[in-house]
Amino acid sequence: MKSSSVQPTALNHPVCKSPPYTVCKVFASLPQVERGVSKIIGGDPKGNNFLYTNGKCVILRNIDNPALADIYTEHAHQVVVAKYAPSGFYIASGDVSGKLRIWDTTQKEHLLKYEYQPFAGKIKDIAWTEDSKRIAVVGEGREKFGAVFLWDSGSSVGEITGHNKVINSVDIKQSRPYRLATGSDDNCAAFFEGPPFKFKFTIGDHSRFVNCVRFSPDGNRFATASADGQIYIYDGKTGEKVCALGGSKAHDGGIYAISWSPDSTHLLSASGDKTSKIWDVNVNSVVSTFPMGSTVLDQQLGCLWQKDHLLSVSLSGYINYLDRNNPSKPLRVIKGHSKSIQCLTVHKNGGKSYIYSGTGLFLNPALHYWDSETGENDSFAGKGHTNQVSRMTVDESGQLISCSMDDTVRYTSLTLRDYSGQGVVKLDVQPKCVAVGPGGYAVVVCIGQIVLLKDQRKCFSIDNPGYEPEVVAVHPGGDTVAVGGADGNVRLYSILGTTLKDEGKLLEAKGPVTDVAYSHDGAFLAVCDASKVVTVFSVADGYSENNVFYGHHAKIVCLAWSPDNEHFASGGMDMMVYVWTLSDPETRVKIQDAHRLHHVSSLAWLDEHTLVTTSHDASVKEWTITY
Repeated sequence: MKSSSVQPTALNHPVCKSPPYTVCKVFASLPQVERGVSKIIGGDPKGNNFLYTNGKCVILRNIDNPALADIYTEHAHQVVVAKYAPSGFYIASGDVSGKLRIWDTTQKEHLLKYEYQPFAGKIKDIAWTEDSKRIAVVGEGREKFGAVFLWDSGSSVGEITGHNKVINSVDIKQSRPYRLATGSDDNCAAFFEGPPFKFKFTIGDHSRFVNCVRFSPDGNRFATASADGQIYIYDGKTGEKVCALGGSKAHDGGIYAISWSPDSTHLLSASGDKTSKIWDVNVNSVVSTFPMGSTVLDQQLGCLWQKDHLLSVSLSGYINYLDRNNPSKPLRVIKGHSKSIQCLTVHKNGGKSYIYSGTGLFLNPALHYWDSETGENDSFAGKGHTNQVSRMTVDESGQLISCSMDDTVRYTSLTLRDYSGQGVVKLDVQPKCVAVGPGGYAVVVCIGQIVLLKDQRKCFSIDNPGYEPEVVAVHPGGDTVAVGGADGNVRLYSILGTTLKDEGKLLEAKGPVTDVAYSHDGAFLAVCDASKVVTVFSVADGYSENNVFYGHHAKIVCLAWSPDNEHFASGGMDMMVYVWTLSDPETRVKIQDAHRLHHVSSLAWLDEHTLVTTSHDASVKEWTITY
């Protein structure tokens, strides 16, 4: 088989063509990271891709063009680690419940080959033998901390013993005679011979947790890295100590990860002291030190040396491509979201379409912008929202208006993409949704309150409206506001100067209202609800019911009209996206498992045939829709 056919097909440029929908871009999430815990990045034996985990997903990215990504979403629990088999045909991934899945890399479907449960508890690391026939798995088991077995039958090929605490790391020498090494929270490494693998001796050189053990590609040596800031080098065949890198200490902080150069002469290390280093192992000296920043988020938790690429992962989740010629500045930094995305909107700026996405929580800037063509993205500069962003939209002057659980509405310039101290409206209660109209108007729905803003100032509020308002839309004409309530009704208000007047008109949905949206021409109002139904009302006919759209299996949470005013999309907790045709509820495009195992949180249209979706899997996807 030619090696070119081994490349995961999903990472080659997908061509957007019919059937009715194709995913044409996947902007993947960042690695999920945790302070003080090493993050494993898996390398590809063919050198094309790298992989890591976030939530229940394994993310595969092209190392030369990381905008090309593929997401494996078949684990039922949070995945911790994933590793390619040396053959390149399979990937083994392990989750917090102790499930190990071995799946195909060559097909888009990623068919499951085998599934095992080596022990009950979190799997922390995985290693394959060089013939791709045996697998070692370690972690937090209840009665044992590791297992080594045949990949195709699960039959044991030895025992991983010798530790009395969680095993963090395992590696297998990639040439015969096989050797296996482990590193544990009991401050020890252990050395095994096999197969069948048998415990030989404990290595007690470290004084803190051993976070990472790795054999050199040629098998002559292995290295151990620990929270004590030390890296020790040992003989790969006998396990005898060769040296301590850097003499007394390799780093000023704990070391979370190490990765050997392909020629086995150098070692890359990543540390909590906010640096990565390259070591020349033969002469025991530092070749380069990469200072990654000065904040806690710049701690280095993972690294990978693959071909000419040197990657490190920061506590921010960012992936840094290190530059050997200029250690002070990475060649590139891959940014994005590592926590669930709550909302998104799109806007054309200087002829380019941008996607704006908002999350919120600690470790992740709240707002991001993406170039919809290339996937290049960054966070807004400056200090922004301090809590989850619930909703955002763009007004006619090109300002992004976002509302957040930090009880503010922010106006942010999309040309500067910089939070300033200006443009912050403080609210009395927590906002849930914001909508904009022409003439500088915005309407914010808060808990038990509806607020009218004009030119970034509060000018009117309806306190205790007599129902719980949830969502809001402003008619493109700018005179009417539709507010959806938890009571299953939509109420209409008029904007009169600086006041809102209740028109006394009730539109009935089929359940608690979860989103409302006017078509761009203002002719229709679509309303979705927790009872899995979308109802469309005709504005010109006095808001009479135009049509009802059934299909979702769970609560619908978001709606968006296509620019053609003929179609609209809905996303729900059933992980489905439907694209509906206004004139015929039976003609619909159903995108099943749009974000598998995660409900769709928001959607928007870039143009009449391109839909953008996002979800709690922290990824953004672009779909081409054909009717």
